[in-house]
Amino acid sequence: MLIDFHTHIFPDKIAARSVEILLAGMRREQGDAYCDSQTLIYRPATLGGLLDSMAQTGVDRSICLPIATKPEQTESINRYAESVQSEKVLSFGTLHPADPDWDRVLGSLAERGFRGIKLHPQFQLSDIDSPECIRIIKKCAALGLLVMFHAGADIGLPPPLYATPEKISHVLAETEGSNLIAAHLGGWDMWDDVERYLVGTPILFDTAFIWKFISPAQCRRIIRTHGAEKILFGSDSPWEDPADTLRFLQSLGLTEQETDLITHENALRILGETETA
Repeated sequence: MLIDFHTHIFPDKIAARSVEILLAGMRREQGDAYCDSQTLIYRPATLGGLLDSMAQTGVDRSICLPIATKPEQTESINRYAESVQSEKVLSFGTLHPADPDWDRVLGSLAERGFRGIKLHPQFQLSDIDSPECIRIIKKCAALGLLVMFHAGADIGLPPPLYATPEKISHVLAETEGSNLIAAHLGGWDMWDDVERYLVGTPILFDTAFIWKFISPAQCRRIIRTHGAEKILFGSDSPWEDPADTLRFLQSLGLTEQETDLITHENALRILGETETA
């Protein structure tokens, strides 16, 4: 079984334009030479594109992670997230840290059966250890909601960095942390600091958008010192092909037990589900 815990989709009418904007950011930050040499998107960034790719790559279930970049976007994005839920696709909700109605929004998401929320400090211009984010994280813990957040640098956005491993460690000083998922193996392109500040803590990591950028030796070391039971398979689709992420994971020399934990058992556990025959 393969569960991809980190994917993105947009409503059909805005998907192409949304991708254009994100690709422009990558080109601005990384330069033409880098962008022209990379396949930066491998499928349409729509629900249909996701379902087609799942069938082609053997992904049994995908978790979609929407992002509200402005407080006023929250409700419409969450309504769309609710509309795509199915046996194969589970969408988290979202919330902007500056939303004055944050407490009601979280309560509503929990009542409507959402399993978690996605924060993106780089897009939302909000430090993960800010009072606004801390109160959201604490409320989510009380409501039984997971909190997935972008961690580390972002390939398409400039500094400053709002969710460095050090800042995440400040969050862990104020919260228990087991409902937190730091994307990109704890901090994209900041993996030395991940080993310094986060390895061995209760927080979970995912494997999204890392395989081209981290050495296999460091990735294997982080997985084993942090604990395979706290790693979730994620691809960042449509920005990475989950088949490539899986091949990289399988190349690390992990045990079958470690691989099973990462590819699906951890996801089922934190979602409170069991594998069906």
